[in-house]
Amino acid sequence: MSLVSPASVNILGIKIDNLTVEALLKNLDSKGGLIVTPNVDHLMKLRSDQAFKQAYLQADYRICDSQLIQFASYFLGTPIRAKISGSNFFPTFYQYHAHTPKIKIFLLGAKPGVAALAQQKINAKVGRNIIVDNYSPPFGFETDEIECQNIIDLINQSGATVLAVGLGSPKQEKWLASYQDKLTAVKICMAIGSTIDFEAGHIRRSPQWLSEIGLEWLFRLCLEPKRLWRRYLLEDIPFFGLVLQQKLRQGGLWKQWG
Repeated sequence: MSLVSPASVNILGIKIDNLTVEALLKNLDSKGGLIVTPNVDHLMKLRSDQAFKQAYLQADYRICDSQLIQFASYFLGTPIRAKISGSNFFPTFYQYHAHTPKIKIFLLGAKPGVAALAQQKINAKVGRNIIVDNYSPPFGFETDEIECQNIIDLINQSGATVLAVGLGSPKQEKWLASYQDKLTAVKICMAIGSTIDFEAGHIRRSPQWLSEIGLEWLFRLCLEPKRLWRRYLLEDIPFFGLVLQQKLRQGGLWKQWG
């Protein structure tokens, strides 16, 4: 059996870029761009939320943020080379650019005080003020055009060349799709979910071994059952049946193993 790794992999109608971490870093260095990080929950929401889907299509990079999606890619016969979660890639990115003066990062998201703590900890690790500023927007800010413009002004005045947004999906992707072109100096945008909370130590991360076997969702469910039970136990379960349907449509289960 020989599996081919194409440049992008189609999972439930969404093309996921088949990149290594090294290739992604080099591409960002040369071209910049907007990164989104597909996971199972995203793929399910994209089926019914057209604004979210449009924001995804606008992104320059769609990188696999889920071990379950990577497993699905192997099942479909088009393996994704690497799982590149936002929470792993962001620290890799800022350490990679520890001595790159032009890389200046703005953190947008998390609760008041959390992003400021993440800024302090990251700058201490890197050894310079790579995080130049942060802002935790109020609830419902995305529907307030004045507040959104204030955020744009704050980012532009900071001199940031990189914007890392941790507002949760699909809010963060939709906001970036709407306002990315108003950022005067920002060349790289990342939708990174709970990563700001992880960097601040506000939320515990899953043990690596759980993530590697595709059970990071279970760890998060145990931490926040009231918020996440519906997502993981109801909304995301159809993913597995939909992947099976995709496999059957492309020639049946036996084609890959014959």
